[in-house]
Amino acid sequence: MDTSSIQALGHLLAEKGLLSHTTNLPEQPIAVHGADSDSRVVRPGNIFVCKGVAFKPTYLSSALEKGAVGYLCDASHAAELSVAAPGVPALVTTDEGFREAMGLVSCVAWGQPDLELPILGITGTKGKSTCAYMVRAIVDAACGDGRCGVMGSIDMYDGIENIESVNTTPEAPDLWRHVANARDSKLAAIAMEVSSHGLKYNRVDGLHLAAGAFLNLGRDHISAAEHPDFEDYFASKLRIFEHTQVGIVNLETDRAPEVLAAAQRCERVVSFAASGHDVPAGTADVWASDVHPALGSVSFIAHTPTWTGPVTISMPGLFNVDNALAAIALVAELGIGEDAVREGLAHVRVPGRMELIPTFNPKVIGLVDYAHNKLSYQRFFSSVAEEFPGMAVIALFGAPGCKAYERRVELPQEAAKWSDVLIYTEEDPAYDPVEEICAQMAEATPAGARYEVICDREEAIARSVELAFEFEQGAVVCLLAKGDETRQHRGSEFVPVESDPVLFERYVERMRK
Repeated sequence: MDTSSIQALGHLLAEKGLLSHTTNLPEQPIAVHGADSDSRVVRPGNIFVCKGVAFKPTYLSSALEKGAVGYLCDASHAAELSVAAPGVPALVTTDEGFREAMGLVSCVAWGQPDLELPILGITGTKGKSTCAYMVRAIVDAACGDGRCGVMGSIDMYDGIENIESVNTTPEAPDLWRHVANARDSKLAAIAMEVSSHGLKYNRVDGLHLAAGAFLNLGRDHISAAEHPDFEDYFASKLRIFEHTQVGIVNLETDRAPEVLAAAQRCERVVSFAASGHDVPAGTADVWASDVHPALGSVSFIAHTPTWTGPVTISMPGLFNVDNALAAIALVAELGIGEDAVREGLAHVRVPGRMELIPTFNPKVIGLVDYAHNKLSYQRFFSSVAEEFPGMAVIALFGAPGCKAYERRVELPQEAAKWSDVLIYTEEDPAYDPVEEICAQMAEATPAGARYEVICDREEAIARSVELAFEFEQGAVVCLLAKGDETRQHRGSEFVPVESDPVLFERYVERMRK
């Protein structure tokens, strides 16, 4: 593994204009092997990154006990931390340069592992997780099970760690640790979701993507704590091409000409389109024809520069053709072709994404999905209407606390267009009262739409099952936003809970008795 020294990292920060000062650096170089910001995972030789509004000096003490050789902090916290860790080598950045410094130090401290294995990046308002899992399934089909890492909003697998995710794109120290683990495990590739936050807040600084896909664009994450306006959100997403060797662009995304223009900075651009070869934005390199949905799957003919053939996706959702085409274009950059694509997509499973749950009554079906913003709702519900015609639709969802406030208005308005019953409930409220969030969604509900407010998510799922069995024509119960997650973000904690699929199946069984 490549190593650096804490002195060399200090010189690098100084060259970039990010260093305020250093403390306790000896003349003899101190070797650094990696960087981390979580004291629970610190390894001997790490430099510890002191970050976050909830950071406590005790975290630094714990990291030093585990073998950290020094720390990185911003100028505002330098005095406090020097008292907590007297005599410990420290790199102190300017306050405004801390996030950039954190990314730079993490990259170098872990030995730039992205140069030793291909990373396939995916951004977009909707579909990042599904596309990443499709890439993973295809690479595993080509190279062997467990050979593709994944980094995204559902979980993190890097050949060593396999954990439930906290952030879609991890903070820089975590990101580079995962990439280093994947390198050391000799994985074939990593499928990585690249969020607007990851791009805006320097989490992916220095990262090299063998290929990067831009799936689509919708309005999301607009708030004082996230992106101040839509243009900032869009500009942040376009930054994926700053890191990308081969740009992959959906010609049917909103503002496709601007996305294509930004992608020109890549060495090469590959385009795709689900509706066919010729689209208004240009001619697609990868495209679909003869799209046919079925219960639990979607089939189509894939057209690529090197092969044409039938493909079946083992999950419902017409919008998943977009995701599959992006995945096909991404894995092509690894030299993976038709056979592995067909095998991978035929067996792909994305936890909590368009996950069908049959019941003892063929007229009642559960459908679990992470859909959580306006664009994902538009695609999700239009697909449900086409694939489950004539059935009643019960939509159970909430909105998160302390961010994305527009969802509290947009989601009820969009869901009401397609649903027979809306049930508002808890969805990671953080520091906002669940009752307040649900009340705001109720207020935004169009006149005449049927809705119920049940703040306890388990009780809400029980009620959705009860309602489903009341519809003579049958019903699809849509459990949205939480997917297979087993935690609720309440206050500063992530509280263990049972997942939506588990709860749905429990209350369905009670209906049988």
